[in-house]
Amino acid sequence: MIMFSKSQPNKPEDQWKVKLNQFAKEHSKELAALSWGLFLEKGESDETIGIDLKPRPHFVYCPRAALEKLNQKVDNYLQEMVGIVNAHQPDKEVLMIGIGNDQIKLIHFEPESPPPVCFEEVGKDVDTLLGELEQRLSEFGIRP
Repeated sequence: MIMFSKSQPNKPEDQWKVKLNQFAKEHSKELAALSWGLFLEKGESDETIGIDLKPRPHFVYCPRAALEKLNQKVDNYLQEMVGIVNAHQPDKEVLMIGIGNDQIKLIHFEPESPPPVCFEEVGKDVDTLLGELEQRLSEFGIRP
């Protein structure tokens, strides 16, 4: 008989993923606003927003080619992630990649209001949003 159980988020090496999920939930509107603001600045791009947690949390761009290369190195284990990245609709959903301790985590959600509306409602420029969210990430205590 095969038993199915929940994954083990209590493993110490996975706690950063749990905390990053919690952060994304609590700051979904601001993340959506940032996502849209960065999209407006860059336009259509082959890069996905990333949150690199080392040495301190900061936002980066992850080129699609690097994700595809990583997928090949891990025997297509990340194929679903590559598919989600390729199908991303920036005007409807938020897509970011968390990076920590040689692991990655997909942050993908559809906010209550579309990202363009979130950007308007938050009413801050991209640089301000980046600074505030990086500060909040540091304060949130997410450590890989």
